[in-house]
Amino acid sequence: MKHSTFQFDFKDLTVDFKQIESVLGYGEGDDREIVNAVVDGIINEPELFRNIRAEYKIYDNIELVASDKSLNINGINFEIHKILFGQLKKAESLAVFLSTAGEEIGIRTRKAMSEGDPLTGYIYDIVGSIVVDAAADLMQGELEKKIVSAGRKITNRYSPGYCGWDVSEQHKLFRLVPDNYCGIRLTDSALMDPVKSISGIIGIGEGVRYNPYRCSLCDMKNCAYRDVKPLAR
Repeated sequence: MKHSTFQFDFKDLTVDFKQIESVLGYGEGDDREIVNAVVDGIINEPELFRNIRAEYKIYDNIELVASDKSLNINGINFEIHKILFGQLKKAESLAVFLSTAGEEIGIRTRKAMSEGDPLTGYIYDIVGSIVVDAAADLMQGELEKKIVSAGRKITNRYSPGYCGWDVSEQHKLFRLVPDNYCGIRLTDSALMDPVKSISGIIGIGEGVRYNPYRCSLCDMKNCAYRDVKPLAR
């Protein structure tokens, strides 16, 4: 089992803030002046992005059970269902990962909302999501370099709460990263704190593949980020 940890500066990340415009529904010719001013102010706050972290642990002791579309990692059983099973069935190992944008952006989001500024609060929220995904992208890129050098490949990353994988299984996932470097805590209802955090798994093996566009796999039809094109890898 291998464990790697990362702490990123905001400047390390590949962040495309055009995604904010897409999520907010801006189109050709729309006035972006107000939104651009808010975004510029947010990304230049010196305290906001001091705890951007990510980590992964690689487990070789895995079993994918076709009869019930389940996954066993180091003796812990996960009911991942057919969509994720299909994506992971050729995996020989798995990386369990965590990533967080830190606590501060969630604090600023709640503060803006409580002070009657929902636009700024919503943009803080979107920025937090973009930052934590960008950190996870960077972590996954580092993982891929190591895996490719060993003659294998990786899948996309997959998280509890998507593609039929029940979010409550996040409790099991966190048992595989006790005392995690990212400092993420779970509530009883399996929500993460800091709120702008993600967790999940990445398949590793000679026969696995990466899908460049994943919305067709996901069953969350009302996701605000659905069909927002990902950054090129």
